[in-house]
Amino acid sequence: MNFSDITGLVLAGGEGRRMGGADKGLQRLDGRPLAAWVLERLRPQVGQVLISANRNLERYREFGCPVIEDITPDSAGPLAGLQAAMKRITTPLLLSAPCDSPSLPVDLGLRLRAALDAAGADLAVPRAGARVHRAFCLTRCELLPRLDAFLAGGGRKLGLWHESLNTIEVDFDDQAEAFGNINSLADLDQAALARP
Repeated sequence: MNFSDITGLVLAGGEGRRMGGADKGLQRLDGRPLAAWVLERLRPQVGQVLISANRNLERYREFGCPVIEDITPDSAGPLAGLQAAMKRITTPLLLSAPCDSPSLPVDLGLRLRAALDAAGADLAVPRAGARVHRAFCLTRCELLPRLDAFLAGGGRKLGLWHESLNTIEVDFDDQAEAFGNINSLADLDQAALARP
């Protein structure tokens, strides 16, 4: 499958509240920033990658890809990162992944794309067990006007945005652990201990 029409987006624009305000994407796991682990897995699945960040921009630029800031104010969350990316890119599809999930599936884009195309859906998200992992999504960029309107109307929740669209959930029960995320310094310590 050709991935040149997909842009990848690492979501690193959060405030890191559960990590004491630390910038999650720059926290180190096995000596490397979390964002570096995510980029390593995401890059082969897309034609190009952007990083959504709202602080430490120069440090994120050191990863060798464009860094974009939110254009919607008031900490609008991951949707603001999607919006900023969709306004900048020219590919028809955007694949996002949070910066705190270093083991994301290496076939995420492949499986989401196959399901999106088969269903003719607006957006595809992975589901493992009863949990839908909404920050990992493959989105058609033609939805930008609808996202603009959703954010302008005060919408902030990924789930509500997805419910407003023709969204397909894709079964990833075989890789449920791949969506594990690191929200706190305790999580980071545990992840380091669990690595081989």
